[in-house]
Amino acid sequence: MTDLRVFRRGSDGRESELRGSTVRLERALQLRVEAGLEEMLGIRLVASEYTTGRWHRGRVDTLGLDENNAPVVIEFTDRR
Repeated sequence: MTDLRVFRRGSDGRESELRGSTVRLERALQLRVEAGLEEMLGIRLVASEYTTGRWHRGRVDTLGLDENNAPVVIEFTDRR
């Protein structure tokens, strides 16, 4: 898979590529994504670390709603 390139349009109308970075911990990435979730993906954040209840006894990293109010689940994994 190739790297994702991200650009920003300046006040002069020209595009400039943004430098990428890595994060050391999964939680740091999760917080960055959640901070810009609506702007990046059009998803409204409902909950972070959402508990799935006594029956399933799990959790969802990020839970949101899309433009149709359909649930969106985002799971972050550590690929070490």
